[in-house]
Amino acid sequence: MLVAFSVAPLGAGESVSEAVADALRVVRASGLPHRTDAMFTTLEGEWDEVMDVVRRATEAVGRHGDRVSLVLKADIRPGRTGELQGKVDRVEALLADD
Repeated sequence: MLVAFSVAPLGAGESVSEAVADALRVVRASGLPHRTDAMFTTLEGEWDEVMDVVRRATEAVGRHGDRVSLVLKADIRPGRTGELQGKVDRVEALLADD
């Protein structure tokens, strides 16, 4: 499965960079395939392992404030792997034909 998530503390001031960095440390330590952009981090793996990383990343952010905002979107396709890049590659191949 793929899970795209964004997590940030609420009421922690204007910048949330330190809190987001703590969440990304959890993601990177997990060893799961992942990609981070300006808005979301996307993880690939099995349900339990991905959700465990999201939980621990949320807890890490929670240490920066009294409240946490978590946005999560999942693409659940049993038996598929390599979709973190595969989905992008299929779209890029179509665009290359233009």
